[in-house]
Amino acid sequence: MPAPELTREFFGRVDGTDVHRYTLGRPGGLTVRVLDYGGVIQSLDAPDRAGRPGNVVLGFGDLAGYVANNRPGADRVFLGAVIGRFANRIAGGTFTLDGVQHRVPLNNGKNGLHGGPAGFDTRVWAAAEVRDADDVALRLTLVSPDGDQGYPGRLDTEVTYRVDGHDRLRITYRATTDAPTVVNLTNHTYWNLAGEGTGDVHDHWLELAASRYCPTGDDLIPAGAPAPVEGTPFDFRRAAPIGARLGEPDPQLVIGHGYDHNWVLDDGAPFAARAWDPASGRLLTVRTTEPGLQFYSGNHLTAALTGTSGRPYHRGAGFALEAQHFPDSPNRPDFPGTVLRPGEVYHQETVFALATADGPPAA
Repeated sequence: MPAPELTREFFGRVDGTDVHRYTLGRPGGLTVRVLDYGGVIQSLDAPDRAGRPGNVVLGFGDLAGYVANNRPGADRVFLGAVIGRFANRIAGGTFTLDGVQHRVPLNNGKNGLHGGPAGFDTRVWAAAEVRDADDVALRLTLVSPDGDQGYPGRLDTEVTYRVDGHDRLRITYRATTDAPTVVNLTNHTYWNLAGEGTGDVHDHWLELAASRYCPTGDDLIPAGAPAPVEGTPFDFRRAAPIGARLGEPDPQLVIGHGYDHNWVLDDGAPFAARAWDPASGRLLTVRTTEPGLQFYSGNHLTAALTGTSGRPYHRGAGFALEAQHFPDSPNRPDFPGTVLRPGEVYHQETVFALATADGPPAA
């Protein structure tokens, strides 16, 4: 099997800074293209059951698409981006740490979302190429100064994308701080295993290793304790089509216009999620060190978004599986903690493995 390769090319310029696209992969296998703007996974090619490669993630064809999506007032969709400093929502845009209240921008109604209007997805990261005997990697680094988007402490962040010879993409996150702060990093890739721009993902089968999820209020902030998935449309412990229960009159589905919730991953499960597309036979397996997984069924994607294929997206054109800590954790002492202090190291690792299968994941 040929070893993975790594190349770099100029992709555009934003605010006078050059942006590059890095291609990591091996001929005939998994190939991922990553931008140093926002740490974006722009495309990811994987073979189908007949060995034909196809792009299975949503993205824009040029840098202008990403920049326009991040402008004030844009209905941001965070295609493929690194999310930080804090993924997901913070209620009221406030949290208290060591007796001090901190305010972050309100960019999602009355809440803070995905690190704010100028989060990590809007930055140009420093990039270093890494080549080993059996794999290649791209190491991105970013310094977020004290007070950035309202968050305390200087945060030194490192995100590494690594592709090996077994069609696995490994994303490793590392961060340190010089003052107490909160951190919750993830990647916001949207998947369509049938191929980017081919239609919706409602016939994809999904399995989640989670016996509980976090019901929310109208603002998508977790309300109360995690609840059992048993007997609800949120039970994916046995694989089921994503769209099979989307139309049910469940109050939680109504609130989110579909799935946009955190699942509490079961301890000791061999994986976090598996998804399978019947048309291509592609099977995606997700493993992570994180306690939660935000499953978003692409409820607010619209035809105003044109993808790398030149075709418009629509509702459900892709789904996101965001490995992370729970929403609003800084305000919920009952949730796994997200505080990072000087001398500590934030570490997170999520692995996406692509293969093919003749049928949906077995229970």
